[in-house]
Amino acid sequence: MSEALLELDRLKTYFPITSGLFNRTVGHVRAVDDISLTIAPGETFGLVGESGSGKSTVGRTIVRLTEKTSGQVKFKGNDLHDLSDQEMRKIRPKIQLIFQDPYSSLNPRVRIGDAIGEALLDHGMASKQELREKVQEVLGLCGLSSYHIDRFPHEFSGGQRQRVGIARALILNPDLIIADEPVSALDVSIQAQIINLFRKLQDTRGLTYLFISHDLSVVEHLCSRIGVMYLGSMMEIASRDELFQNPLHPYTKALLSAIPMPIPKVKRDRIVLKGDIPNPANPPAGCKFHTRCPYAKDICKQQIPTFREVTAGHLVACHLV
Repeated sequence: MSEALLELDRLKTYFPITSGLFNRTVGHVRAVDDISLTIAPGETFGLVGESGSGKSTVGRTIVRLTEKTSGQVKFKGNDLHDLSDQEMRKIRPKIQLIFQDPYSSLNPRVRIGDAIGEALLDHGMASKQELREKVQEVLGLCGLSSYHIDRFPHEFSGGQRQRVGIARALILNPDLIIADEPVSALDVSIQAQIINLFRKLQDTRGLTYLFISHDLSVVEHLCSRIGVMYLGSMMEIASRDELFQNPLHPYTKALLSAIPMPIPKVKRDRIVLKGDIPNPANPPAGCKFHTRCPYAKDICKQQIPTFREVTAGHLVACHLV
C-alpha cells in the first residue's frame, strides 16, 4: 500500500460526565476508544457498525469538530490536533465532511449557489466575479442544472439536497471526503444514484473517501476496505472481498447475516444478537462484545483481545481467532 493519506493511531475521544452543583467530572463516555487505521490516497475506506458504535465521532474528531482525548490524527504526516487554528484553517479545504441530513446542514434562507460558494470566498480561492461560474460547474459535476443555483433548499428533493452537499464539499477541491451516512435517509433508487456519483467523482477527481455507514450492503458496492466498529473499538479490518467471504469476528458475522439476500429462495443463517449495546460510559471488562457474543469464553470476559493481523491485510480483535 502507498503512503497513507490519513492515519489514526490509538485515537481516543471521551466525553466527560458531570454531576453535582460544581459540575464535577464523575466519568467519561468512551465514544472512540483506542482505534487505529490508515487510508491510502484514492482509496474508499468503509466504517460500519451499529448506532452508538462511535463511527460518526471518528469523522468529527478527524476534522476537529470534536477534540480528541489522546492518540494521533495524521493527514499527510501532520497531526491535525497539534496544529494551530491558523494552520488548521489552511488544511480544512483539503478535508471535507458530508453530513447525513443535507437539509439540516443547509440554511433554509440562503440560496444554493451562495451556500456552495461561500467557502470559496471565505478561503480566498475565488473572486466574486468567478464564483457563479465555478458553482455552476460543480453543480453540473454533481448531476444538477445551472438554473438550480438560485433556488432555496426547500425546493429540492432529498436526493438533490444530498447532491448539493456533495457539491459544497467538492468545490474546495479536497483530497479527502468524509461521508457520514450520506445515503441512509434516501430511498433505494436514489441511494444507487448517489453511490454511482461518488464513484464517478473518485474516478475523475482522484478523491479519497472515508465512508461511514451502518448498511453493509451499501458499503459493499463502494468501498475497497472496511473497518467494523463496536462500542468505540475496532473489531475487524479487511478488504471488501475478504470481509464478505471470510469474516472472522462474531460481530462481523452477525452484521453480514442481516443483509437481505437478492434471491429470496436462497436462505442464510441469521445470527440474532441478544441484548443491547452496553453503556459506553461503563463498557464491559475484557472483550466489549462478550456480553452479546454467542461463543464467548471465560478469557473473553477477563482480557482485552489484541488487535492483530491474522492474514495479510486482515486484522481482528478476538480471542477465538
